[in-house]
Amino acid sequence: MIITDKKLGETPLQALERFRADMIVNEPSNAAVWRATPMTYAGRLDPMAEGALLILIGEECKNKEKYLGLDKEYEVEIVFGISTDTYDALGLVTETGDEKKLARLDISKYIGKFLQEYPPYSSKTVGGKQLHELARAGELPEEMPKKEVEIYSIEKISTDKISADEISAQDLLSRITSTIDLVQGDFRQDEIKKRWREILIPDNATKSTGQLFHCLRLRVKCSSGTYMRSLANRIGEDAGTGAFALSIKRTRLFF
Repeated sequence: MIITDKKLGETPLQALERFRADMIVNEPSNAAVWRATPMTYAGRLDPMAEGALLILIGEECKNKEKYLGLDKEYEVEIVFGISTDTYDALGLVTETGDEKKLARLDISKYIGKFLQEYPPYSSKTVGGKQLHELARAGELPEEMPKKEVEIYSIEKISTDKISADEISAQDLLSRITSTIDLVQGDFRQDEIKKRWREILIPDNATKSTGQLFHCLRLRVKCSSGTYMRSLANRIGEDAGTGAFALSIKRTRLFF
């Protein structure tokens, strides 16, 4: 097994195939072996997430089940005042809130076990169809499936990407659109980017509106299957402003 770095915009399968291609180039004498060797990944990462992805090679593929329950650590960047239907930046804006109502956040309240709903746009299967298929068809179940997860620790961290915990509308739009452009496949990209431009730069203005959005960056250690974008959405709901995950990076796997 090996831990590779999944890039933004990639699916786990694309990251796996990139790893295989790199090995073929780096070890040309073993190219035929690398082409024929079975590989799989253990633990998904959304296209808008990056970081540690576990790849199993050869006979270890048969042991995939034992790796699916590994605890994880993430760094997640949350922007307040906007909610989306995917709970991250690759989603249509569903609501905008008043950031002036943002109260002091007690992030320690999220430590512990709780039932977390699967995001509407996820690969969880219900009635033979994945939730993202049901969401796009407007056929989501009245009661969303849940899973018990646990957050072991959560802490605020600083970042050089954000000045004074704020980001301008122009910078936010730039980061969102540049990341969405990395995503391959049909994820409603054109419609989503258009909506972000309408929200962040109203009336087709060519310059930033000067609006600033509050940001929070967290380091979270949690059980397998904990969705960071769902956590971001929950924090936004609790804050009364709405929120979405601007960036998600898986930094560690615990064996």
